[in-house]
Amino acid sequence: MTENKNSSLISSALEIAPVIIFFLVFIWRKGETVIIYGREYDALIQATAIFVPFMVLSTAIGWWINGHLSKVQVLTLTLVVVFGALTVFLNDERFFKMKPTIIYVIFGAIISFGLLRGKNYIQSLLGDKLPMEDAGWQIIGRRLAIFFFALAFLNEVIWRTQSSEAWVYFKTFGLTGAVVLFMILQYPVMRKYGQLEDP
Repeated sequence: MTENKNSSLISSALEIAPVIIFFLVFIWRKGETVIIYGREYDALIQATAIFVPFMVLSTAIGWWINGHLSKVQVLTLTLVVVFGALTVFLNDERFFKMKPTIIYVIFGAIISFGLLRGKNYIQSLLGDKLPMEDAGWQIIGRRLAIFFFALAFLNEVIWRTQSSEAWVYFKTFGLTGAVVLFMILQYPVMRKYGQLEDP
């Protein structure tokens, strides 16, 4: 139990570290530009250029520690690398800002597709770690699909209508806070349908 808990803490730290580094670099370089071969790169582009390799590194460390990567991790890393590279090489921050939208739409679509086929991919992914009745997984699966589509819509609204700084704060704290709040709100379902240990 302790070993699993430590592994989960390490995995969580590896997932959040690149995001924190991205935020800190953006704040540090805010208002500052770097000129390379006559092209100006603003703070968001600079932060992206540092975020991508750190994301690759943290994923590699996670793979080394756990011995495997989930499909979600592979998909996320692929999109980060592709859209991060487009952002830096084309010097266009729109690509990186669109990345969360695309990730959330893909996740929401995959979950919805599975539910329509009578399969729950979230249950397949997390069922071993969180034993729960099928009815509970159905509820969480439907809620999670709606949640991902809502996040995708919200990200589009924020990056298209607000400043880059506002979007960075939203990406760093808003999206993370939304995920945490969503998980907290699912506790009654997990309590009702799952086999949770009493504290």
